[in-house]
Amino acid sequence: MTSDPIPTLLRDYFERSSIALALAHADDDHPLVLVNAGFQRLTGYPSEEVIGRNCRMMQRGAENRAARDKIHPFLRQDQAANLRTPIVNFRKNGTPFVNLLYMSKLRSPDRRIRFIFASQFDISRSQPDLLADYDAELGSTLTRLSPVLAESGIIIEGSLLTIANTAALIAQAKLTLAEASQGQGE
Repeated sequence: MTSDPIPTLLRDYFERSSIALALAHADDDHPLVLVNAGFQRLTGYPSEEVIGRNCRMMQRGAENRAARDKIHPFLRQDQAANLRTPIVNFRKNGTPFVNLLYMSKLRSPDRRIRFIFASQFDISRSQPDLLADYDAELGSTLTRLSPVLAESGIIIEGSLLTIANTAALIAQAKLTLAEASQGQGE
């Protein structure tokens, strides 16, 4: 695995962000290299328990077929810039939640993928206005993060259109959570 150092400006930005953020290596099994306090609050996992592991460990036994059908091509295909999908995750204490996962590739100027940037938001029990607030904060984060990354020679890919707020995501999340909860009770 190539071990790209995490630029100090990016590390500092993660520490200051109020939304859940994670950063993974772009090669091998995409192990996490950085998570912020928002991620730790959302998932219940301290950084020392997730650094070096793939985020899939939070899926436990959840099927997540639709999400995996989006995530795997995103990670394999060089031209896929970003993605947003609901996925069932489990907090450290075992509580399921529907994570609205946003992922984007961070590239060097020579187009080599250096990191996978991700943001997470629990949409399983949220009101649409909270999702709208998160969408606004994520959009602001991406806008503010671009020049920070540029100073470190990294380009964030993707479009703010990917984070467009839709009520369908909330409805899908509630259905997915109901299915996950039902599957746990069996």
